[in-house]
Amino acid sequence: MIPETLLPVLSGIAWPAAIAVAWTVGEIAYRWLSLPRISGYGVTGFIMAANQGGFLPDPSGGPVALLAHFAFALILFELGYRINLRWLRVNPWLGASSVLEAVSTFAAVFIVAILFAVPLVPALLLSALAMSTSPAAVLRVANELRSAGQVTERLLHLTAFNCVFSVLFFKAVVGYWVLASAGSAFGAVWNSLVVVAVSTAIGALFGVAVPALLRPLGDADRNATIAFAVATLLLTALTHALAFSPLLAALAFGLVARHRRVILSQAQSNFGTLGDLLTVLLFVFVAASLDWRPGPTGIALALAVITVRLAVKAVATTVFARLSGITWRKGALTGLAMTPMSVLVIVLLEETSHLKLYALDQVAGLAVIVVLLEVIGPLVTQRALIWAGETRQVENR
Repeated sequence: MIPETLLPVLSGIAWPAAIAVAWTVGEIAYRWLSLPRISGYGVTGFIMAANQGGFLPDPSGGPVALLAHFAFALILFELGYRINLRWLRVNPWLGASSVLEAVSTFAAVFIVAILFAVPLVPALLLSALAMSTSPAAVLRVANELRSAGQVTERLLHLTAFNCVFSVLFFKAVVGYWVLASAGSAFGAVWNSLVVVAVSTAIGALFGVAVPALLRPLGDADRNATIAFAVATLLLTALTHALAFSPLLAALAFGLVARHRRVILSQAQSNFGTLGDLLTVLLFVFVAASLDWRPGPTGIALALAVITVRLAVKAVATTVFARLSGITWRKGALTGLAMTPMSVLVIVLLEETSHLKLYALDQVAGLAVIVVLLEVIGPLVTQRALIWAGETRQVENR
């Protein structure tokens, strides 16, 4: 028995202790087993969660959740900054493959969900979430391997487009759910169209304002990392407080900032040590948010969704490979590298937690899907990039 006087102390150090343990496990996994660090973070966070009998309390709605949103916003900003929209004009087949891949994934997962007798609204929500590829996992693995090349660039662009499609479809289904359950047309429009439009507009405004502020200050190369990190923190807090979407806002912020031609230093990658620390917290947060207990009843659904989702993404990117200027093999590897989806799912659900989407409680396999893709997804991405011959991994020290 733990003395009651020690409980507040143990509660206060739970998250710092969890981050320390997860970081240690991640380093061991990377240095000794050559596994992605984030897979180690995820496994450790899942084991330490209270739902699995560990010591970490439910992080939903608290300061840890806000920090996780900030960590994810930094990643989305970096992803948006690396997207070159002019490439779509030069190579429109990339955009076509993105649309086909995302819509086909939605349709295929929806059919699987219906075949497993999942009700309409939960099936639509699950399908919208399955469209996504986790930018956190993709970026961290790519940066860890120092990957660069045709597969890597297509992977990053398709991941960004997937995020947008997934959020748009998810918000549309949420709007439909609000209309069907509460009969409120205003609530439906607000939770779909208005949230998307305003979040994107706020992010774009930051993307114009921050570079404009940096230019008169001079030495943008040195100041950009701190300035964009502080701006992303403010943007996350603002959109979170107003119940808009920090995800879309951060992505729009990075996208617009790139096209304002601010030159960023090497420290911008991952936002340095700050980004590394927050990434550990983010993946522990995601794993600790899951409840495995209803999972066994949905294992069959989870495995079916994972298989169909992976197959559709790989086929879609392979079909357009030649048209978009790469070999079929690299097209297939691009689709394979898009396996992760866990972080975006949990953060998106946390973002809409105030709506109490009980419909998703009927999808027993969701936790299994997220757990498996939290651990296996980054490993598949790592292998795909290595097989593509685009990695320059630093020697493990």
